[in-house]
Amino acid sequence: MTTISQVPLGSQGLHVSQQGLGCMGMTSGVNGMSVYGEADEAESLATLHRALELGVNMLDTADLYGPLHNERLVGKAIADRRDQYIVATKFGFEVDDAGQWTGQYNGRPDYVRKSIERSLRNLGTDYVDLYYLHRVDPNVPVEDSVGAMSRLVEEGKVRFLGLSEVPADVLRRGHQVHPITALETEYSLFDRRVEEEGIVEAARELGIGFVAYSPLGRGFLSGDIKTPDDFEANDSRRFFPRYQGENFYKNLALVEKLKSLADAKGVTAAQLALAWVLAQDVVVIPGTKRRKYLEANVAAADIALNAQELAELDAIMPVGSAAGAAYPAGI
Repeated sequence: MTTISQVPLGSQGLHVSQQGLGCMGMTSGVNGMSVYGEADEAESLATLHRALELGVNMLDTADLYGPLHNERLVGKAIADRRDQYIVATKFGFEVDDAGQWTGQYNGRPDYVRKSIERSLRNLGTDYVDLYYLHRVDPNVPVEDSVGAMSRLVEEGKVRFLGLSEVPADVLRRGHQVHPITALETEYSLFDRRVEEEGIVEAARELGIGFVAYSPLGRGFLSGDIKTPDDFEANDSRRFFPRYQGENFYKNLALVEKLKSLADAKGVTAAQLALAWVLAQDVVVIPGTKRRKYLEANVAAADIALNAQELAELDAIMPVGSAAGAAYPAGI
């Protein structure tokens, strides 16, 4: 079985598995919505432990997931082996004292402090390896948020800082306040905005590591989803424009072409899509809550793509080819 290699993430000294594990789907989503179907806690915990056996030591969670429940689940998994995992969590979508998302962003310095203290309690640890601002608060300069985050580094509560889903200019501004180790942004064959907008290029120029989330297009690139009815009734993907109406079928046509290439190579569509992202020299964090999918994702690390295959994939899903917005309005 493949074992994932360790790589530097950014230029600040953090080393992680090149393939991490996105934990969002292991608990319910916001307001009772499921994330890619219902989860089972026992299987999720087994998946988290299996990940470590395969060399996947980077776990990605956030206070929004659940909300709060996801961090608590990760906390259970790492309780007796904390020093073996790299734990990344995020804040910035405001979660109130009742554990509910308020529908607002909050990047104020006082909320930065409140959020890390709560995350540390939920994770059962006294430090977080990588702490992201999940989204920039439009009412708070990124310099103020990052400045408050930097004090957490000084206090030993956080080792390294990250930003999520920010444009290149905001990344540069935050990096001037305190070195940013990682930028986490959606990136897949299905979503290549970071190429269009020069975001990957800016991160590399600044020595900031790039972490690609949803490298399988929220599971759509697996080829397993054939109609909108394949989503469970409370699956959050039903509310994403990319998976609705005419957009769904336009995107499905792209996936069918991907699947044909994968069949010819003797791999799954998901593995081929993941291999493409890995070939971009970034860290990927495919999400799963089941061991069998984790093992299939890890096996993608062994798939070598030659120049012709990369060109074919680029022709099938060029920049801007996906139909529909990546997110519902307001997210």
